[in-house]
Amino acid sequence: MKILVLNCGSSSIKYQLIDMDNNAKVMAKGLLERIGLEMGEFTHKPAGKDKYYVKQPIPDHKAGIKMVLEALVDEKIGVIKSLTEINACGHRVAHGGEIFKQSVLVDETVKAEIKKLIALAPLHIPANLQGIEAMESILPGTPQVAVFDTSFHQTMPEYAYLYAIPYEYYESDKIRRYGFHGTSHRFVAPKAAQMAGLDIANSKIISCHLGSGASICAVKNGKSVDTSMGFTPVEGLIMGSRCGDLDLGVLLYIAEKENMDCKEMNNFINKKCGLNGITGGVVDMRDIIAGKNEGKKRETFAFDMFAYRVKKYIGAYAAAMGGVDAILFTGGIGENAWLQRQAICQGLEFLGAEIDEKANEAMAGKDGIISKADSRVKILSVTTDEELVIAQDTYAIVK
Repeated sequence: MKILVLNCGSSSIKYQLIDMDNNAKVMAKGLLERIGLEMGEFTHKPAGKDKYYVKQPIPDHKAGIKMVLEALVDEKIGVIKSLTEINACGHRVAHGGEIFKQSVLVDETVKAEIKKLIALAPLHIPANLQGIEAMESILPGTPQVAVFDTSFHQTMPEYAYLYAIPYEYYESDKIRRYGFHGTSHRFVAPKAAQMAGLDIANSKIISCHLGSGASICAVKNGKSVDTSMGFTPVEGLIMGSRCGDLDLGVLLYIAEKENMDCKEMNNFINKKCGLNGITGGVVDMRDIIAGKNEGKKRETFAFDMFAYRVKKYIGAYAAAMGGVDAILFTGGIGENAWLQRQAICQGLEFLGAEIDEKANEAMAGKDGIISKADSRVKILSVTTDEELVIAQDTYAIVK
């Protein structure tokens, strides 16, 4: 079974064509950027063939998906002979609210329920729906599955997901912690358990997904019991350009001082803060590490603050679960920035987590155990694959 995985953002589409009958081989993958702007970009990478790149206007998501499908069957850069070889399509959907606790086959009822959630993710859900509707239009009859970023966290208890605001706002507007990166956390936690020789159904794992967007998840006996992102992806860790946890009084002060309205403040906390704000424009952890090594003050602050925030959450989630058996690092920073992993783990010996500095340095971008042989708590570098999770869920539902 060949499954097309689509991740439609507000102005982008990431995709992979995966052959589930051939060890989930990625036949092709690519990215469309700057959709709806004056000039778009399309990068297509077919397995075993040269990369294809073109700049041209991409007016909307339907036009973008048409380009993807045409590339997949193209004589020179294609990997299939006919679009009928695509057996199903799996979509990443940013938010499932309290309605969707697992992945579902898309029908008119499901689409209507997703539309009700637009207020919870106004930048992402419209794009997700455009992807679904474009596929319906171009390949009618092809089964489509929605896989939600939030579903994995629907096992959190009330005391973990409710906010200390008037309860009426939960009842009327469903304002609560939802968490994100659920697809990634759901993939890496059992993978880490297997690598560490643990039973996922009887273990306490802290999953650190660290990238430009970053979140931590407490996984107890295979289920999410708490996570750092909240009602939106702004809460929790310091991120590339998101502030993470912050005294809300700071935002009120800045809004009044700068005469900002809600839209401007939303842009501020999502785009102007985090590593970007601390350094004055540097968001890539590799550049921050280089700046720290050169003795630059603000890059050093950014590096140290990022590590400290992650360390605090690890301690908090160990307390919330009554202990920890494994700590895993995934995502662009988690998998590759070994210096960050080292800084985060320094001082966690009291938990029984002792990092092996040589193993850690050698494990950049690879799967492996990076704790000392006698460390009671295993520390691991684990590569994530959210597209594979979407393909697996799609396969399980439509096969």
